[in-house]
Amino acid sequence: MATGSMSTSNPGKLFFPESGLTKQHVVEYYQAVAETMVTHLRGRPLMLRRYPDGIQHEGWFQKAASPHFPDWLRIETVPVHGTGSPVHHVVCDSPETLLYLANQATVEFHVWLSKVGALENPDRLVIDLDPPRGTAISVLRRAARQVRDRLRALGLPAFVQATGGRGFHVVAPLDERSGYGQVRELAAGIADGLAASEPDRLTTEHRKENRGHRIYLDVNRNAYAQTFIAPYSLRARPGAPVATPLDWGELGRATPNGWAPTAMRSRLARKTDPWSSIGAVPGSVKRAAELFQGTE
Repeated sequence: MATGSMSTSNPGKLFFPESGLTKQHVVEYYQAVAETMVTHLRGRPLMLRRYPDGIQHEGWFQKAASPHFPDWLRIETVPVHGTGSPVHHVVCDSPETLLYLANQATVEFHVWLSKVGALENPDRLVIDLDPPRGTAISVLRRAARQVRDRLRALGLPAFVQATGGRGFHVVAPLDERSGYGQVRELAAGIADGLAASEPDRLTTEHRKENRGHRIYLDVNRNAYAQTFIAPYSLRARPGAPVATPLDWGELGRATPNGWAPTAMRSRLARKTDPWSSIGAVPGSVKRAAELFQGTE
């Protein structure tokens, strides 16, 4: 199926009222970033966040592929842990799939931390920095660098993404030789250590009411069937901010929601994707855990 052969249904429907962006604008944005974005979706079960009537109306998260999806879409049967039937997830391996899903009113794309070929062994470790409202951006940036430095000290490469929401994701690529339990244990140890070193600024407290004015280092995404926002996905928020991979050198000027769709097109036209090398030298959880134990 050729990318250019798809027409947008209900193209004039308003999806982002504050910005005047229509469904056609959303589809055109995904067409503009498709080649880059698909590299971060390929092989991963997807969670779709769909808004058929725009973000001013209620949307929903969709795990299972709809029965009316066409046969040419890649659908993979994914087991669930515990009781329950397997879930038939869409996997986006092509721009055509991305544009089809955008035309189905998918505004946000969320991806698993593992791929279909190794569902139990993630190739991403994610620490989500979730600040309370009013947190100074300098404090948030400093926390992201602290997570980066801790990962690097354990032999893990570190990449950063502005989430399009309130925080940043710090992500380490992994070699798929460890299970989710090991990955989460390592992530939790890193987060707990950082929070203990700066208890007035950082926390791993699950209960929001107990966090105070501290940045929450969230490691809960490091689990089977959990997801994080895909690079270059729009967010269903006013202004249509984009989840944006960053170079670490850009962090000093970056805000979590500072990139709009039009800015992203020009950004990718002049700049290589900062996450283009994320899978080139994956880190070892086993080795990182050994180094972590040696520092305790």
